[in-house]
Amino acid sequence: MIPADDRLVFAEEKAEAIPAGGDVWKILIVDDEEEVHHITKLVLAGFAFAGRKLEFISAYSSKQAKDCLERAHDIAVILLDVVMETDDAGLRLVQFIREEIDNHAVRIILRTGQPGQAPATRVILEYDINDYKEKTELTAQKLYTTMIAAIRSYKDIITIEKSRHGLHKIIESSARIFELQSLKKFASGVLEQLTGLLSVDRGAMYLGIGGFTATSVGDGFVILAGTGRFETGIDRRLDEFLAPDLLRRVELAHSNRVSSHDQHSYIGYIETKTGAQNLIYLEDCPDLSTIDIELINIYCVNVSVAFDNIYLNREIEENHREMIFTLGDIVEQRSMETGRHVKRVSEYVRLLSDLAGLPDDEVRRVEVASAVHDIGKVAIPDVILNKASRLDEAEFQAMKTHAAIGAGLLQFSRRELFQAATIIAKQHHERWDGGGYPAGLQGEAIHLYARITAIADVFDALTSNRVYRGAWAVSEAVNYIKDNAGSQFDPALVALFVGNIQQFLAIQVSFS
Repeated sequence: MIPADDRLVFAEEKAEAIPAGGDVWKILIVDDEEEVHHITKLVLAGFAFAGRKLEFISAYSSKQAKDCLERAHDIAVILLDVVMETDDAGLRLVQFIREEIDNHAVRIILRTGQPGQAPATRVILEYDINDYKEKTELTAQKLYTTMIAAIRSYKDIITIEKSRHGLHKIIESSARIFELQSLKKFASGVLEQLTGLLSVDRGAMYLGIGGFTATSVGDGFVILAGTGRFETGIDRRLDEFLAPDLLRRVELAHSNRVSSHDQHSYIGYIETKTGAQNLIYLEDCPDLSTIDIELINIYCVNVSVAFDNIYLNREIEENHREMIFTLGDIVEQRSMETGRHVKRVSEYVRLLSDLAGLPDDEVRRVEVASAVHDIGKVAIPDVILNKASRLDEAEFQAMKTHAAIGAGLLQFSRRELFQAATIIAKQHHERWDGGGYPAGLQGEAIHLYARITAIADVFDALTSNRVYRGAWAVSEAVNYIKDNAGSQFDPALVALFVGNIQQFLAIQVSFS
């Protein structure tokens, strides 16, 4: 039996319950008397607040309570006895909660039948508790109203924390997405960060959230990135992939130029200063709150700026690409027999770089940079450049200077594209065995970009007509490259080239 002064006394009162939603408020009852647990659960059995019922967790000692708190991080309220295994077990548990596990959100209500052991004034001043009740004063109605006040306070704290964490995540996420210059990687990053943003107070990523980002192309939108059921739609048009009802919602957001949302999904419309239009769609988002929507909208403002940066960067890259290929074409025009050598070499380089496992941005960089591998030939006299017979030793020595000259022309830019072009121009005639020029580099001392370009350049040169000889058969050119693996060429790259020769031949055919 519970001593008379330690007994909960409830008047004959009933509270009207609020309809429950799909979630619950977790209540931890910490008391060494089982009857206290039973009566508390009985009285609060019909309780609900903000559409959520209560879920009770029982602990009969401070040690059990610690175990519960370390397992469950979303307990809203603790109904805590002071005197359990020791006279101050409850107070020590408060210190553990606030100081050791740093939980300042959970609301702690001390309930005691022995107020002399822990006087209210001292406890409230010295310990971070939220309410103090003597068990003899707790009627059912008072427990009910106390619970409403505690849960409302917890809910407000979580809302503030969610907003704070959300804003922190926006700052952190924005910094990351501004680093992504590939449009597809950026679009994928936006989806990932938004999923995390919606999870700031839920303890884990919502792996079930599906969504996509799309950008305007021509008269429609194309999916750049997708998660969940939208992964298979990447690179497809929305009007060819989406179900009619969702397509209508997306088109409405586009035509009205506004974002929209319902309880479980969000459509974000983003128009950049450059006029580019983009869409973000998220579905199966549990209970989008006002704060969720506000955080998403703030994030999308940053996304809009980042989209602008990417589009501007792409425009700069395209301008550089055009300039580089124009320079390559200028050199090519001086040579009477090379045809479309520059563009074919660039395509071979793109494919071999991809096969070698370079990241997408590097593949694009090396592809473009290789177009000016022979830019130094602008300084070579026509009489040598277009000589129809074999070069003599003096002429060959003059021809060899084009590598260093090309590097000298390109080396002054700090942009990665021109730095890559400088490396390729200078080193693409180096040999794996150290017998090349201009520096006699050997093995991996030769930059990978130059080793890739060397194979592409020689393959195209051998299979093209030159003023001093006709084109070799493809089989002869391939055999030459195989025979010179480990001497002239990087053997690992030769293996990739030979093992995928059909893809290289497909490129060659596309230029015929």
